[in-house]
Amino acid sequence: MYSPRLIAHFENPRNVGELPPPAVTVEVSNPACGDVLRLSARVEEGAVQEVRYKVRGCTASIAAGSALTEWLAGRRVEEMTEFRPARVEEALGGLAAESKHAAVLCAEAVKALAGRVGK
Repeated sequence: MYSPRLIAHFENPRNVGELPPPAVTVEVSNPACGDVLRLSARVEEGAVQEVRYKVRGCTASIAAGSALTEWLAGRRVEEMTEFRPARVEEALGGLAAESKHAAVLCAEAVKALAGRVGK
């Protein structure tokens, strides 16, 4: 059901936790399934220097948050506007139809983060 890459991110999630201020923290949720993603990033000189996440949700959402932080690390703020759910799906080796909400949750978090740090 889950790809080996998704299982690897779930069993050994990367960048778990929160960053203290002045890092920017956003939280997004999926009201349909109840998953919540909290994303913290320290941005300096227009690029993500450090990123952490916390998820309350399913296996796919936990793995997606981990993959998302790997994508975000070192990215310029301008690149965040190019983020699409397909990036997380690809990083995880695909998502079943019932798990695609995890990638959408990540895209919403990136959009919220970009809105906060792009000011």
